[in-house]
Amino acid sequence: MSGTAWNAAAVVVAAGRGIRIGGDTPKQYRRVGGQAVLTRTLAALAAHPGIARIQPVIAPDAADFYRACLDDLDAATRDKLAEPVPGGATRQQSVRAGLEALDGAGAPDLVLVHDAARPHVDRALIERALVAGRDHGAAVPGIAVTDTIKVVEDLGDGTGRVRETPPREHLRAVQTPQSFAYGPLRDAHRRAAEADLHAFTDDGALAEWAGLAVVVFEGDPRNRKITQPADLIEADRGFSGQNPNALSEAHSMTTYVTRLGTGFDVHAFTEGDHVWLGGVKIPADRGVLAHSDGDVALHALTDALLGAIADGDIGTHFPPSDEQWRGASSDRFLAHAVELVRARGGKIDHLDITVLAEAPRIGAHREAIRARIAEIAGVPLSSVSIKATTTEKLGFVGRAEGLAAQAAATVRLPEAAPLNAADETAERRA
Repeated sequence: MSGTAWNAAAVVVAAGRGIRIGGDTPKQYRRVGGQAVLTRTLAALAAHPGIARIQPVIAPDAADFYRACLDDLDAATRDKLAEPVPGGATRQQSVRAGLEALDGAGAPDLVLVHDAARPHVDRALIERALVAGRDHGAAVPGIAVTDTIKVVEDLGDGTGRVRETPPREHLRAVQTPQSFAYGPLRDAHRRAAEADLHAFTDDGALAEWAGLAVVVFEGDPRNRKITQPADLIEADRGFSGQNPNALSEAHSMTTYVTRLGTGFDVHAFTEGDHVWLGGVKIPADRGVLAHSDGDVALHALTDALLGAIADGDIGTHFPPSDEQWRGASSDRFLAHAVELVRARGGKIDHLDITVLAEAPRIGAHREAIRARIAEIAGVPLSSVSIKATTTEKLGFVGRAEGLAAQAAATVRLPEAAPLNAADETAERRA
């Protein structure tokens, strides 16, 4: 189909501020593999011979960011770029601005609408979009959903009542580029604006509202939208052609800030024949009184990691009032905190624990504890330290009434700028 004489254009939506990902630079202008995300998106679209014109839509104050993107584009790509137009307060308004800019004597027959933050779009996906749009008039790429989806009713207390579990085989996660006959999509946007409807999050939904029959064609799992810091890091690695394990921070586009979190936990002794410390079962003449397995070392370490990312404490995530955590193994708590750090694009540098107890002695178990914590946290053994001390017979520890642990965790996180209410609204334009 590549030889088809298309009369097609693309609207690239790049008007969002995209600062939720961290830092002062919108995500579409952050560099991955040495070039801005938007630069890579524009180059990928321009490389397809079926696209004759690309209409960028940018934030009114982003002209300098946009011009910097052009420096890395070749002359053939720049020749396809129309002058950017300013976007609106919502994505829908920004798309309409791009469509109206294409109107007139040179209007295309077919238009693709694509997110600037999807730089992994390739020629094959663009080809499928052009073909589907030509054949059906309204088409969106979708990929099969592998997770079970629940339709819930918000109960207002942070929970939701399940109303429906739709069959997965009928569900698709929708991507861009979405492809439409130009005139019907432009007219649908005008009708929505006249009706004062501005909440459509994609053009497929707006087209459905306008009565157009929308089909779904095969998407691409690699065509992910950059949303979280981890997405930027992964894209940087991919476009750099580097082994993820070998990527040095010096070559990364992400600026990191070091955070230190601390944690403390204590449990009283009770009847028993062992205690859990650092994920290791240690024989003892008494056990500990606890809702879970009472591992003070892992509890303190979990709180230290949660503190480093400012995400509450262990009781917030695993409340002792919840019976599902009765007798639970504490490695689950630490693994959860580790996953939260990594979900934010964070790196765990060092974990340090001090156990305060008259007994049991942990010297013989020290290396096993270090190894177990390193395994749970996915860090080198050299990044884990555990020490033990007594309190010189002072306090409840000195009286052998219980044991305690304190921990510190050093974490690097992508530098982030705080969001206010206006930022949250502007972010939706992405």
